[in-house]
Amino acid sequence: MRFYFNTEHLKNEIEYPRRYQSQNLPKSSVAVFLIILLFLLAFKPFGVYDPELRMHYFFICFLHALAPALILFIYFRALNYVRKVKNKTQWNLLREYIYIGILFVLIGITSFLMRDLLYTNSNNWSLKYLFEEIRNCLVAGVFFYFFLRLSSYYLESKKGSPFILQFIPLQIEAEKAALLSNIFISTQVKQDDFNLNIDQLLFVKADGNYIELTKSIGSQTTTEVKRISLTQFESQITDYPHFFRCHRTYLINMFKIEKVSGNSQGYFLSFNETDIKIPVSRKQVESFNTYYQELRSQCIT
Repeated sequence: MRFYFNTEHLKNEIEYPRRYQSQNLPKSSVAVFLIILLFLLAFKPFGVYDPELRMHYFFICFLHALAPALILFIYFRALNYVRKVKNKTQWNLLREYIYIGILFVLIGITSFLMRDLLYTNSNNWSLKYLFEEIRNCLVAGVFFYFFLRLSSYYLESKKGSPFILQFIPLQIEAEKAALLSNIFISTQVKQDDFNLNIDQLLFVKADGNYIELTKSIGSQTTTEVKRISLTQFESQITDYPHFFRCHRTYLINMFKIEKVSGNSQGYFLSFNETDIKIPVSRKQVESFNTYYQELRSQCIT
């Protein structure tokens, strides 16, 4: 069986993880501290020669757990500050893996620098122990990182969020393409009736008794305001089932979506033609997932 690794998925833009956001860093750091401390006390994973210990093993484990937690907190606080100053919003899995790798190396170096405080070994400052501390940190760190990520994926998927891993843009089906592109939309006031090229439509936004039609025409994106409610407009395009009410104020063209970010608390939909991101409300997440899978299966068959 051929092994396939989706490198493109690593570069897809995703929402900046909440666990690294400044307001959540204290919780993330405490969680890391407790997990490492319990792991070291329960399993004693790396060889320790008791006569070399300068203090009780519990306090050594305490310091080995405290150092990564503090480094994690300081590291991502600094990173968040730099991102804010440079006004950077982009984030992807490849970037995360690189930053986490650097973090593990920093923790390994810190563990090496603490050796004189913890052990009475004449070779504490040798390259051998530097390599050993970085290696141990990488081995244990990678294990814990992917364990926590897989746990997160499982919990999110239980809430109905399959787009954590990947979203594949839909392709227009032949039967949808065969439908008329230009349709007539009637309003309550005859003089406000209008024609619309449905294939150009990206999304529709409700604004009271009016709607804003955002369309992509060639390389340009335009917005038009029409006097009709979103519910009335939606009832007139039922022959085009690839339009989905993702939010009480938004109707979107499923075939125009390029990226999905977010989690089970809500999604954000991105389009190639505009920087505007359309929200999928929390109540509509499950319906959106189901609808996407139905359209995708129709496109595949």
